[in-house]
Amino acid sequence: MCTAITYNTKDHYFGRNLDLEYSYNETVTITPRNYKFKFRNVSDIDKHYAIIGMSTVVDNYPLYYDATNELGLSMAGLNFPKNASYKEIKDDKDNIAPFEFIPFILSQCANLEEAKEMLSKINIAKIDFSEQFPVSPLHWIISDKENSITVESVDDGLKIYDNPVGVLTNNPTFEIHMFNLNNYMNLSIEPPENNFSKKLNLETYSRGMGALGLPGDLSSLSRFVKATFTKMNSISGDSESESISQFFHILGSVDQQRGCVHMGDNKFEITIYSSCCNMDKGIYYYTTYENSQITGVDMHKENLDGTDLINYKLIEGQQINMQN
Repeated sequence: MCTAITYNTKDHYFGRNLDLEYSYNETVTITPRNYKFKFRNVSDIDKHYAIIGMSTVVDNYPLYYDATNELGLSMAGLNFPKNASYKEIKDDKDNIAPFEFIPFILSQCANLEEAKEMLSKINIAKIDFSEQFPVSPLHWIISDKENSITVESVDDGLKIYDNPVGVLTNNPTFEIHMFNLNNYMNLSIEPPENNFSKKLNLETYSRGMGALGLPGDLSSLSRFVKATFTKMNSISGDSESESISQFFHILGSVDQQRGCVHMGDNKFEITIYSSCCNMDKGIYYYTTYENSQITGVDMHKENLDGTDLINYKLIEGQQINMQN
């Protein structure tokens, strides 16, 4: 399972937790402007916006989990089992495979309005990348520097929702996540008042009691509530260091620890990596489960007019700064 968020200070940030029980050898991948994107049912794209994000590269093709283009438009695909419904080929649509969706949008769209226009012509088709990489059930968050939407291909068709909280997790559908927030409107960052009974002398005995009832379990419905509450009340300075530090703290409020979600066969879901991309500067930051030090890759320090993918293997071993 996974959690994706946006966050704004002086700059704008986008990122996610990838929660799985195994790794696909992810790398920070930069796709330069002249890399040839090949698509299964629409024309190839020779020249496009440069993209940076986390991917598994297979046969020289970046299977992006989350990514940001050079103008700041960002996307992430999150697990959406049983609800995702991909369609047969439609002659009157641009038929895009799920694994092509992020590259197709980010290579061509400068902002959310352009992405929405492109979405009106798209059919997300049931097309596997290969036998080894069958189609994954996903839904997506797409964000520019100001707004976000959620995209879900379900039985009723392609649904596009305005996402005012800039958060996405997994099941259920996005409209249920948003409705569920009504159940938590009583939560507050302030100390609670005694509304239980004026006949009883009830008092606070701890800081943070205004948020009593905030979910703390690891289910996707609960993570949506907790990530939204944390993000919507989050405060940090405007510097890059303060901003990305706060971003990782927000993601840390819903990360997965080994041993808490058993997947069978001695496998446990963990937060494989957490990411934070500065949408204004094109700098992609990440941490991994075994390495809590923040590592960054700046797309603008590379040749963005090249033709070949640029990959940075993740630094996964813990980096400890000894002071004595």
